[in-house]
Amino acid sequence: MVDRISYSVHEAAKAAGIGLTKLREEIRAKRLVARKLGKRTLINADDLNAWASSLPRVNDERRAA
Repeated sequence: MVDRISYSVHEAAKAAGIGLTKLREEIRAKRLVARKLGKRTLINADDLNAWASSLPRVNDERRAA
């Protein structure tokens, strides 16, 4: 199987486990890089992974209490 190098907006939202509205908010806020090919908006897999890795961690101290 060949790994994907880019996703449509719908595919990226599904891969990230978030809604389309939230994904578009992240793009508008420039926290997630999107690229254009004609009318299509594409999200590179590396950019999607970098965005996910940049999200804040859950505070482990709250879980221990």
